Amino acid sequence: MIKFKLLAGVALATIAISSCEEETLNIGNSLTYEGDKVSATSTTFNVATRTIVADSVLSLSNKCYLGKVKDPETGANVTSDFSTQFNLYEHFYFPLEDSIVSRYDGKVAADSCDIILYLKNQFLPNDSLLAMKMNVKEMGTPAEEGIRYYSNFDPIAHGLIRTDGIDKSKMFTYANLADKDSLRKKSTYLNNICISLKEPYTDKAGNQYNNYGTYLLQSYYKHPEYFKNSYTFIHNVCPGFFFKITDGFGFHALVSDMGIRIYYRANHNDSIYNSIFTLAGTKEVLQTTHVTNDMAAIRALADDNTCTYLKTPAGLFTEATLPVDEIRANHTTDSLVAAKLTLQRLNYNSSDKRSLGIPSTLLMVEKDSLTNFFEKNSIPDGKQAFYAVYASSTNTYTFSNISNLITRLWENKQNGMDADPNWLAKHPNWNKVVLVPISLTVNSTTSTVTNCEHDMSLTSTRLVGGSANPNAPVQINIVYAKFKQ
Repeated sequence: MIKFKLLAGVALATIAISSCEEETLNIGNSLTYEGDKVSATSTTFNVATRTIVADSVLSLSNKCYLGKVKDPETGANVTSDFSTQFNLYEHFYFPLEDSIVSRYDGKVAADSCDIILYLKNQFLPNDSLLAMKMNVKEMGTPAEEGIRYYSNFDPIAHGLIRTDGIDKSKMFTYANLADKDSLRKKSTYLNNICISLKEPYTDKAGNQYNNYGTYLLQSYYKHPEYFKNSYTFIHNVCPGFFFKITDGFGFHALVSDMGIRIYYRANHNDSIYNSIFTLAGTKEVLQTTHVTNDMAAIRALADDNTCTYLKTPAGLFTEATLPVDEIRANHTTDSLVAAKLTLQRLNYNSSDKRSLGIPSTLLMVEKDSLTNFFEKNSIPDGKQAFYAVYASSTNTYTFSNISNLITRLWENKQNGMDADPNWLAKHPNWNKVVLVPISLTVNSTTSTVTNCEHDMSLTSTRLVGGSANPNAPVQINIVYAKFKQ
């Protein structure tokens, strides 16, 4: 037990000093009793890296993106469209039917209805008046829970759009000039796109309404069971909407929030009030981003072996082959207490204001586990998967200690080959990991990661590496420890 605690102490100490140049570090005297001395040695190994193409990524996300831009790196177009459902909050209700003053054909009615999309993180901050055009389509069939929708999933091609439903065009700019200057200049103002749904509407059964809001109100009073929860609402009333860019160039933004707003008048205590009810598109319901990339241009970057690339959305990842055999050779009885991998970013040498952002966070996960990691909603745990945050001061991403990953991969190989002589041929990716740009959600109170998903924003960067790397090799720094005999 004493030796175990001592090696744990060595691990903590050597993580901090593993970047030093000394080949041998005699630190036992400072850590333990005179008779129980520990020695540590440090060395480095080269890591082979290459770029791999991500044809598509899991697109179920808390964040939706909308826009179309020209990638300054490839000259190719990148388009983001999205679909969303709308959520019913717990204890949802409208006022009593008799209190609704607004009427249509003798029944309750909405005065008007619209969809509002709130925008953030514009691609071109100085071009907020670029004219764009999108198509807003009513879903006929909802995206279903339990199905894994990827970024190449097109709701139109897969028949999820209602052919005789809402289908309207909307011209817009990032700066919503429909709102007054006095409103837009307020610090609390949020840029938005407002899509009116005040036109006459016909439901699937052929019933006609003066607007979409009236359809929602009358559905509520006729079938309150449809509004029991989000599932019944989505499957019986509103499957959602799809927002597709059809014209314009140079706009791309995060749609941070969205909602359907229903305007009506209600009588309360002999006074008539103007009321608004909002159904929100939130993470509790399905939201998917559909990405269209020029795959020929993406593959051309992947063929550049003088570096490796990271590009989002749904573009390029970097694969690394960890030198596990070399690390364990001649050290099978030593404890591997630290393994640090630092990836140097190469600057994008251009003054073009359109240059894409830098990925903020990278995930490291075993190549054969990449798909399952996201489909099972896993998070980096420091054992099976790790993450590194971009450090602008050093222009690097550093995975500070992946020693337990190295050890596990080595043990997997040994156990596999003991059981099957052909194990290596059947597991060609046994020592390969993939570096993927991600977006993390962190609990502000506990500082723990609560959600991990693909970064669907516009980012791109080059890393030192590749088979024809002209720079210093990518290296992993290893620290071993053992008790002196």
